[in-house]
Amino acid sequence: MTTRVALIAHDHKKDDIVKLAGEYVDTLRHCDIVATGTTGSRIASAHGLTVERMLSGPHGGDLQIGAQLAEGRVDIVIFLRDPMTPQPHEPDINALVRACDVHNIPCATNISTARMILDALTRRQSQQT
Repeated sequence: MTTRVALIAHDHKKDDIVKLAGEYVDTLRHCDIVATGTTGSRIASAHGLTVERMLSGPHGGDLQIGAQLAEGRVDIVIFLRDPMTPQPHEPDINALVRACDVHNIPCATNISTARMILDALTRRQSQQT
């Protein structure tokens, strides 16, 4: 079964998530990736990964990913949030993070936690081969 990873980043964190995806590109190549609009475009362009793109976050992309998560179609969420900048779609963001808690889905909201989750995924993939 292929792991489905959601990658999301606020505007000031997009460079960070593109860099993170580059660090784990070999791991992510073995995953199904879903992302919000611009984030997905940047990751696909930078690393040649296939990314299913949803709407941008402010236009409902966070909610689209949350719906997939609630249906059991997302295994990991990496959501690099910018805690210093107010977001107009904050209720959508909170709903997605809450859905991760409700459905017991690993959710990283910063680089350190994202690396821990992706390191664990890398180890799991290497044990399966």
